[in-house]
Amino acid sequence: MDSHGWDRRYTGRELVWTSEPNRFLVREAGGLAPGRALDLACGEGRNAIWLAERGWQATGVDFSKVGLEKARQLEDARGVHSEWITADLRDYRPDPGSFQLVIVFYLQVPAAERTPILKTAATAVALGGTFLLVGHDATNIAEGYGGPQDPAVLYTAEDVTRDLQETGLGIERAERVERPVQTPEGERIALDALVRASRP
Repeated sequence: MDSHGWDRRYTGRELVWTSEPNRFLVREAGGLAPGRALDLACGEGRNAIWLAERGWQATGVDFSKVGLEKARQLEDARGVHSEWITADLRDYRPDPGSFQLVIVFYLQVPAAERTPILKTAATAVALGGTFLLVGHDATNIAEGYGGPQDPAVLYTAEDVTRDLQETGLGIERAERVERPVQTPEGERIALDALVRASRP
């Protein structure tokens, strides 16, 4: 889906996603000392705003102007401030080595686009900084719940590990994780890929 498609999806008063942060961000970043954080494909901004509430200097990047406007409204309601950048991640170039935390959550694009985007994201991680990615796992179609149904935009933690080769990041965790989802029929389990890395 292009930026116009996401603009249409984000149009409306209600948030497409919840205003609460992703559970894996809370688990993995909750204990980190605040610094500069970069949220790539930030959508409506919930994760960047959660970081800002905890003292991070957060920057969110997305190609949907509508999504970022909703992020600004949400941060106003929360009483925090972040930087929002409208950009296509295929073209965006962050300042190298300038972020203590770089997150990429649910960027579902074909491998030919994903690999260069993640390599560029890795360049933004500062010495001692953390890289964290969560995405819909390739096995989710057959074994999990929800998410994109196009195998071309799904991947595994091992795929991401290969994407990050030769970036200087050390892989700390690369695994498939379970994410409970509440549905009208009861709780279901979605399967995500999680990769955590750092720059020594």
